[in-house]
Amino acid sequence: MAATRLVDEVTARAPDRYDITVIGEEQRLPYNRVLLSSLLAREVEGSDLDLKPRTWWEERGVTLVAGARATAIDIGERLVRVQSGLAIPYDALVLATGSEPVQLPLPGADLPGVVTFRTHDDVTSMLGKAGAKRRAVVIGGGLLGLEAAYGLVKAGAAVTVVHLADRLMERQLDARGAAMLTTALEDLGIEVLLEAESVGIEGAGRVERLRLADGTLLPADLIVMAAGIRPRTALARDAGLAVDRGIVVDDRMCTSADGIYALGECAEHRGLCYGLVEPAYEQAAALAAHLTGASASYTGSLLATNLKVSGVGVFSAGDYLGGLDTDQVVFSDPDEGSYRKLVLKDGHLTGAVLLGDTADGLWYLDLMRSGASLSGIRSSLIFGQAFCAESVSGPATENAEAA
Repeated sequence: MAATRLVDEVTARAPDRYDITVIGEEQRLPYNRVLLSSLLAREVEGSDLDLKPRTWWEERGVTLVAGARATAIDIGERLVRVQSGLAIPYDALVLATGSEPVQLPLPGADLPGVVTFRTHDDVTSMLGKAGAKRRAVVIGGGLLGLEAAYGLVKAGAAVTVVHLADRLMERQLDARGAAMLTTALEDLGIEVLLEAESVGIEGAGRVERLRLADGTLLPADLIVMAAGIRPRTALARDAGLAVDRGIVVDDRMCTSADGIYALGECAEHRGLCYGLVEPAYEQAAALAAHLTGASASYTGSLLATNLKVSGVGVFSAGDYLGGLDTDQVVFSDPDEGSYRKLVLKDGHLTGAVLLGDTADGLWYLDLMRSGASLSGIRSSLIFGQAFCAESVSGPATENAEAA
C-alpha cells in the first residue's frame, strides 16, 4: 500500500522523471490489506482488494515484478538482486517491505492448522479451514486478531479470542471503551478470554487444542496467531543499512546509504515505527516531493485509528488515556453501543476515543493536529461538529435577527 501511494504521488508530480520498477513477493497486484477481514467474512471478492487495476500501472509505464522476492542490495553497483536471478539497476531505491507477523515460539506452532493473518494467501488458507462446526482460536486481541475473529465467525466458525492483556486493543482503547467492544464481540458470538497466556499447541498430526498457562485446554481446528507485527528489515540489514527496530530514516525518508529510502511499516523515523496506513501515506507524499525536486520533510504523524473493528466503528487518536494534568469528558450509552471520551489539556484537544458512531473522528483529529483553541465550544465538544457549529452560530443568528 505504501509503494502504490508513492508511485501515485511521483507520477502525478513528475510523470517522466523516473522509469519505475516495483518488486513484490506476492503474486497478485498490490492490494488493500485493510480489507482482508472483509474478504475472510466473504463480504467482498478478491478483486475488490486491488488498489489499482493493471491498466493503471501500464498507463504510467511501471514495470511490475510480482511473485519475486528481492534477496540482496548491492550498494556499490546500485543493483537489487531478485530471487528469479534478475539484477535490477537503480538510481533511487525505495524499501517498502512492510511488516511480518510475530510467530510465537510455542510448542506445536509448526502443526498444520496454525496460521498467521497478514496476506491474501493467509485468508485463503483460513477459509479452507473455517466453516460450520469448526472451532477457531485467535491468539491476540489487537486490531489484527479481532479482524481475524470477525471474519472467521462470519464464515461460520465458533471463535475464541485469547489475549494476554487486561483489555482488548489496549494500544487504542481505554478500559471503558474496550469493555464495550468486548460486549459487542460477545453479542456476535465471539468468546473473549483476557489475561490469558498461551503456552502450547497440542495435537496428533494437526492442531487439536491450545493450552493456556492456567491449564485450560481450548479445542481448536484452527489457531490464528495475531500477536503483533514487526518491521521487515532483513534486506536492509544484510546490505549494511542502519537498522534499529525498523530501517532508520531521516526527515527525507533517506536511510544511512545515499540514494536509498524507506517508508511505511518497515521504516523507523525519530525512533518510531508506525503500523498504520495513514503515516505511510504521509511519508509517501513527503518522499515523492523530495524525489521530484521539491523541498519537503516528514516530521512525524499523530497516531490515529479510524475503522470498523469486527463491524464496530472505532476511532482513537492522540493521548487517549490522559493524565492527572488533563480533563476528560466522557459520554456513554451502553444500550446503543456508543462511547465517547475526549482528553483536554490547557484548552486544547489532545486525545479522543469513539466507539460506535465515529463520524466526528476526523474532525476531532483536525482539532488535535491544528492545536485549535476550544474557546466557545468546550461545553458542546463531546456532541460533535454539527452540535458545536449550531451552538456557535445560534446566538450570532439570533443577534443578527434582533438587530
